[in-house]
Order: sequence, then C-alpha cells, then structure tokens
Amino acid sequence: MTNNARKIVIAIAIAFLLYAIYSKHYNIAVYIFGGIAYLVWSYLKEGTVYLATQAFHKQDYEKTKSLLAEIKNPDQLRKGRRNFYEFMMGNIALKEERIEEAEYHFQLASRLPWRKDNEKGMVLINLANINLRKQDYERVVAYLDLAEKLKLTARQVSIIEKIRNEVNKHI
Repeated sequence: MTNNARKIVIAIAIAFLLYAIYSKHYNIAVYIFGGIAYLVWSYLKEGTVYLATQAFHKQDYEKTKSLLAEIKNPDQLRKGRRNFYEFMMGNIALKEERIEEAEYHFQLASRLPWRKDNEKGMVLINLANINLRKQDYERVVAYLDLAEKLKLTARQVSIIEKIRNEVNKHI
C-alpha cells in the first residue's frame, strides 16, 4: 500500500472510530483502533518496499525509484525490508552510474540479514563488480571469497568465475 493510500484509509478509519465511540460500540472501536495502529506500524516499518520490489522485478526502475523515495526514514524499516531497500537503491544508483552511492547501499545491504544465501550472494557479487570497475582487486577477491562460502545459483557461480578471470588478467 502506498503512503497516500495508507493516509486515506487511516482518515476513514478515524471517522469510523469516532462514530463507534459516539455510538458506544467500544468493542468495535478497539478493533478499528488496532487497524489504525497496524497501518501506522506498517507505514514506519514496511514502507513501500514490497511494491517497489514488485516494480523492480518487472524492471520498472522509475516506479521503483519513486516508491522508494516515499520512504522518508529508511533507518526505521525493519531488517527484513531494509535489506531489499538498500539492494534496490544500490541497483538504481548503479544503473545511473553513481558508483560510490551504489557501493554505499550495497555495503549496508551486505551487513543486514538475508533469508536466502543467493540473495546475499547477489549483494556481494555487485560489490565485487563495483570494485572491479574501481580496479581495487584486493576487495574484489575478498567479496568473491565471501560469496563463494554461500549457497549460490549456477548463474551466480558463472558470474563469479567471469569476475575472477577478469581479476586474474590484472594481477
């Protein structure tokens, strides 16, 4: 749910809450208040990351960027959302050739918990690729070594091999 949609639903729920209190239906008022509290919590802890993830998978980067821009304070996001936020922000910065900013976001994403090894593997591969562009081969090898300790997909393993071959040309 976008932030504007949340605000509209909260406004409507407040109207229902006031009516329930006025009508002395306190049990219904408690449920409405709980719904409002959940919407506020999801606004702060979930943000629009889920919608941005869907747009990101469809490769609609402009929509992804605008949905992520709705998140005013990413530090408040829960860890299960913050990792995807940082990953998508890193990819958007990378596509816009803002290498330093992309590295910053991928660094943050690498420090957050991931459910699947291949997700964290993509973060480490992106960091290795960024440092390959910067010709910092020591860091490239370090990121690749970390990534190889994870359970990766065949595609990720082939990407790591290509990066290693490129590093070996320059060492």
